[in-house]
Order: sequence, then structure tokens, then C-alpha cells
Amino acid sequence: MHTISTQTAPIVKMEFLSFQLAGMEYGVDCRKVKELRTFQSLERFASEGAIVKGVAVSRGVIMPLVDMRVAFNERAASPGPLTDVIILQLSSCVMGMVVDGVTDVVRMYPDQITPIPGMTRDSGCDYLMGLGEIDGRRLILVDIDKLMSIRRETVAGAQKAA
Repeated sequence: MHTISTQTAPIVKMEFLSFQLAGMEYGVDCRKVKELRTFQSLERFASEGAIVKGVAVSRGVIMPLVDMRVAFNERAASPGPLTDVIILQLSSCVMGMVVDGVTDVVRMYPDQITPIPGMTRDSGCDYLMGLGEIDGRRLILVDIDKLMSIRRETVAGAQKAA
């Protein structure tokens, strides 16, 4: 006699670290987050650029700091008391991401994530995973490995061609 199992694998919640940029809330996969630091607590050195805010040392690891406030807003923002650095372990390196502030950890089921309206595969925004909605909040979910692998020249060239 054969029995057929009707059990399905449990649906696992995904965890995202949420953060603020210019009044909007974003989320990155918590598995990519190595550490959280305040901007003022990092030992920084080297020259600053528009998006790369120099190089910092955290727990003996030297890493670039990318100011997402400039990357997403195209204007420089002075660090404030709530400015945080999310230290990420990417597939290619360790880096710090400067944001307006870290909010919390959000747990979502896959069915709480929908495609971003108007985004297609050809739009050049494959780093946007979707829009997460939970308890009246909306988070723009970002695949941080894909976002940080974009070359600035490629993006600038695509914008000029459009």
C-alpha cells in the first residue's frame, strides 16, 4: 500500500533590514548585513568623492563607504546624529553603505512582495526586488549585490542615450 504525503514545505519568512533614504523606506536582505554603526563612530580616512565617502576601518577591515543619500538623491547631505552605516558582506567585498537611518528588521512572506508598478526587466532596474507591504508600511526591496555591481559609467551612458 502506498501513501501519498500531502504536506508541503513551510513557507519561510524573509528578513529585511529597513532604512530611510530621502523620506522613503528601503530594505536589504538581513543575511547581507554584517554590522551596523553610526557614521561618527567609524574611523575614516582617504579622500572623499561624490558617492564614495572615502575609506573606513571597522574591526580591522578596510572598506569603501558608499553614500546612498547622494546616489539616490544626486545631492550631498551632511551627516546628522541619525546617519547610520550598514556594513555589508557582499559576494565580492565588504563595504559600508551610508543611509539617513536604520529603522528595524522586517519579516515578510514572499506573497507580501509584489513587482514595482511600471518596472520591467528591460528598465535597467533589476536590482529592485519588489515592493514589500506589511502593516501599512511599504518598503522598496533592493538586491544589494546587483545594485553595488552597477558601474557608474554604464548608468551615466544609458541615461545620456535615453
